[in-house]
Amino acid sequence: MTTTAPRPRRSPRRRPRVRSVVAAIVAVLLLVVTGFAVYCNIVMPGDRAAALRVWRDDRVRVQDAGDSVVMTPTASANGVGLVFIPGAKVDPYAYLSTFRDVVAGGTTVVITKPTLNLAFFDTRPLSTFERHAPGITTWAVGGHSLGGVRACQLASTPGTSGLLLLGSYCVDDLSSSKVDVLSLSGTRDGLSTPADIRRYRSSLPASASMVAIPGASHAQFGAYGKQPGDLAPTASRDEVDGVITDEVNRWVTQLGS
Repeated sequence: MTTTAPRPRRSPRRRPRVRSVVAAIVAVLLLVVTGFAVYCNIVMPGDRAAALRVWRDDRVRVQDAGDSVVMTPTASANGVGLVFIPGAKVDPYAYLSTFRDVVAGGTTVVITKPTLNLAFFDTRPLSTFERHAPGITTWAVGGHSLGGVRACQLASTPGTSGLLLLGSYCVDDLSSSKVDVLSLSGTRDGLSTPADIRRYRSSLPASASMVAIPGASHAQFGAYGKQPGDLAPTASRDEVDGVITDEVNRWVTQLGS
């Protein structure tokens, strides 16, 4: 008669140890997720005084649509609309003054509120924002900094006629695209530097209009104060806004023709 050797018993101490390790991993993951969420929600706020001047401008109507901020002209519209994507962690309201006179001239601008305040996390199509201005006949997409990089990815959306880049460039190859491109950069931009703009120029169509604003910094494409890593501007806020308005209005006229 054979006997079966007794199985070795598992140490009762192992299970509590495993549970402790799992609990520690979960705790670390929660801290990472919470920390990232807090980081994403600390935005560079728009200049309050600049925003209030736009709110009080009788030529412009500003509405918060929940997923975006919609700027429309109170006078006659030109039928052109721009979906504009903010830079990383920049308050959408920081761009009200940037487009104040553009909107007063007849163009509708829809400034998106990116998921987690970072354009790359926002997978919503342009139609999500275009629905806020159903009367528009010609649509363009644009963005500042990281928002511009995302705009490049959306520029191939059917029905999109133009691409506006403010202190930004395209990583995706749009060199064979028929889209009408306007790129505005600053000679004092410390983040999307003049060297970066030159390096990625080949990603844009040969017909793209490239305008470097003398003395403009990265943060001057919005109104939100200084930005870490940027250079000190030598151009004034009004000078930069004036160039942006003139160039965008000229570009819009081409889109609408």
